[in-house]
Amino acid sequence: MTHSYHTTKLANGLTIQLKEIHTAPIISHWLWYRVGSRDEVPGLTGISHWVEHMQFKGTPKFPAGNLDKVISRTGGVWNAFTYLDWTAYFETLPANDIDLAIELESDRMVNSLFEPEEVESERTVIISEREGHENEPLFRLDEAIQMAAITVHPYRNEVIGSKDDLHTIQRSDLYQHYRSYYIPNNAVLAVAGDFDSAEMLHKIRTHYEPIPAGELNKLPVAQDPIQDGEKRVLVRGPGETTFLRLTYASPPANVDDFFAFTVLDSLLTGPSSLSFFGGGGISNKTSRLYRSLVERELAVGVSGGLQATIDPYLYGITATVHPQHSADEVLVALDDEIKRLQDAKVSVGDVERAVKQARAQFAYSSENITNQAFWLGFAEMFAGYHWFEGYLDTIQTVSPADIQRIAQTYLQPERRVIGVYLPDDQAGGQL
Repeated sequence: MTHSYHTTKLANGLTIQLKEIHTAPIISHWLWYRVGSRDEVPGLTGISHWVEHMQFKGTPKFPAGNLDKVISRTGGVWNAFTYLDWTAYFETLPANDIDLAIELESDRMVNSLFEPEEVESERTVIISEREGHENEPLFRLDEAIQMAAITVHPYRNEVIGSKDDLHTIQRSDLYQHYRSYYIPNNAVLAVAGDFDSAEMLHKIRTHYEPIPAGELNKLPVAQDPIQDGEKRVLVRGPGETTFLRLTYASPPANVDDFFAFTVLDSLLTGPSSLSFFGGGGISNKTSRLYRSLVERELAVGVSGGLQATIDPYLYGITATVHPQHSADEVLVALDDEIKRLQDAKVSVGDVERAVKQARAQFAYSSENITNQAFWLGFAEMFAGYHWFEGYLDTIQTVSPADIQRIAQTYLQPERRVIGVYLPDDQAGGQL
């Protein structure tokens, strides 16, 4: 099995990441732009996600109605994602059809049309998508918590944007955003699969290198002050289920604390995937909160999540409250488990198990060619590919003392927001 890795940068600033994987005649092509909701200002929230949608509305060379058909005829798949720090587009195709992905994405980098009628049509689609999310209890709760937890940083805004902004953003705003950020010197091209690196680099140069570098004027990003007091949020709405969600300020991905925090999350709530593109799931039934909340029937389920981001963000713990219990009871039990982590070092055996599960989850999230190409580019969005290559070895070094220090540093009441979603027909709601 050959896994030859090669990186270079074109004269126009486009970073190229290539990884040969000769296990199947498949190639996955990902184009990443360093733009997401982090780069948005009030009045234009959701614009990065909207621009992503417009990239599927065609160019003169690839009209909108033909794109799906062209990809489908090869037996390939394609999609796109927008998040806090980035926007990414991918195609996974039979190896002998990879020219299509290269031609398509290099063309979309400069020639997307943004036809006025398509802009208006997509406005309706995205507002409808937003309204659909508003029917989901956890979306409503998360949005309220983010607004409480983050006061000035753009991470406070939902990636889809506010409904008010979605009604007022214009075609000129979208096109300006596209032209400002969709430039080679703000992009990373990651390709993994069955190819020869020299031949692939030649193909890439042919299509991408003629695109001129742009003038990149990144907006300054205001950093949040350290929260100095616990905040509480109560959201009421339709449904039959009560949810409790706690968020704590968490470190960015490129600092040592992030790796220890990953192991703490595995120990406390069960291993979670950092990948946005799937990966095998591992049961969290051995986690401390599963045993103390679910097995004691205080909660129906519990989960946690730590995101790999450029700037400090939020670590979340979510519990689905058992119908026979209250959010208050769940919070008491949850706090007891956090205090245990803070007051006494975890046993070496427990840390080894948590590390083993976190390593397995990470391995599952990078096991196929599409996931390998994903990680080539994703790691570049907040650190570099060295971060991915060293991840497994780094978390292997996490110690019981590290876990205790992370719990004592980050999981403090004054640094959290407690959020409860309470169905309309339920009384109470005081925490």
